[in-house]
Amino acid sequence: MTQESQRIEAELSEREIVYFNTLEMELKNLEEIVAQFASSSKIPPKIKGIEIAGYSIPYNLGNLGGDLLHYVDFKRTYNLDARIALAKTLSGKEKVVENLLITKNRAGTLLADVSGHMRTDTALVLALQMAFTTGVLSELDDFGEITTRLFENLNKGFYTQREGSKFLTLIYGEISTNGTFRFLSAGHPYPVVFSYKHNKIVDISEDRLINFPMIGTMPSDSDVDNPSEGGTERKWKTPLGYKRKYTVNELNLMGSGDILVLYTDGLSEHRREDESYFPKRLEEVLRRSKDRSARDIAEFIGEDVMHFAPPEDDVSYVVIKRA
Repeated sequence: MTQESQRIEAELSEREIVYFNTLEMELKNLEEIVAQFASSSKIPPKIKGIEIAGYSIPYNLGNLGGDLLHYVDFKRTYNLDARIALAKTLSGKEKVVENLLITKNRAGTLLADVSGHMRTDTALVLALQMAFTTGVLSELDDFGEITTRLFENLNKGFYTQREGSKFLTLIYGEISTNGTFRFLSAGHPYPVVFSYKHNKIVDISEDRLINFPMIGTMPSDSDVDNPSEGGTERKWKTPLGYKRKYTVNELNLMGSGDILVLYTDGLSEHRREDESYFPKRLEEVLRRSKDRSARDIAEFIGEDVMHFAPPEDDVSYVVIKRA
């Protein structure tokens, strides 16, 4: 090797070192931003008679990945009493007052999954989280509860802005003190219910499990900005067609001791060679731990997932248990 080629190689090595050091700093900065915006939303809500606990296993080291676990603690985060008092002073806000009183007995969970599990996929996760939390404020002020309008707007925003192959699925659900669970799913795996009485995961009627396309992949057929009536040509042309307006599923299956699990496909597709973890292995863990707290159950699942096989995707889930 000539002296000149040695000099060039040394310069390239120095550039590579600088590049990788800069990249490491950028990722650390992104991780700090994620921690700053996500910390408060990772504390499970507390409502009477219900235990909630979530768990995330990032595919990559650190806290960056393509899953979002976000709680909506209506009592702790929002001053519902002040909203109720304000609504009572305004004309035509009787329904808002009624809904706010009901919302005081609910807790929400948003679980989303971006395609892929690279650390930089967290950018899309943050975009969703910020859009969602901003939307919740308007929903509470306008309706006294979170409605399907929020998700119509999220879908529209991601559809009109998204370019490329990235997409995301989500499930948003609210558990009430009476054990009722209502939820909306967009391309996301359905929840499972473990019956304490029957000691197994129970089947849920298909008419209670309506699913919609992944967020941002199809515009709504009822979008006012994309007219379809009176011969007006649609603004957005899409080979996939148009989705129906969102509707909400409702489960009344949660009796005393029952366990409901929300999860990303990192759990449902977890495998060890030709053996699938879901649902048989999950059911076994729930059967062994059903008398424990939701937090213990969530930790047991996480330990068992890692013992079963190294994850090949981000794994996130939420355990909701009725006392």
